[in-house]
Amino acid sequence: MTEENHSYENAMAERVNGILKDEFYHDQVFTNKDHAKKAAKNAIKLYNEIRLHLSLDYQTPNMVYKLTA
Repeated sequence: MTEENHSYENAMAERVNGILKDEFYHDQVFTNKDHAKKAAKNAIKLYNEIRLHLSLDYQTPNMVYKLTA
C-alpha cells in the first residue's frame, strides 16, 4: 500500500480502507473492477463533500480546506 514501505503510511492506507468498507460499502458485492472504481470515487466524494466530521467541528474536509486555502 505504500511507496517506500513506511509503517506509518500503511496505517493511513488501512484507515482509508476501513472507512470505505465500514461506512460506505459494507455489504456490497462489486461485479467488476469498473464498478468498484466508481463506488470508491463516489465514497471519496461523499466523505470530502457531504459527510460532516466531528473532528472538524461538524464540517466537511472541503469546507475546512476552503477556509484555510
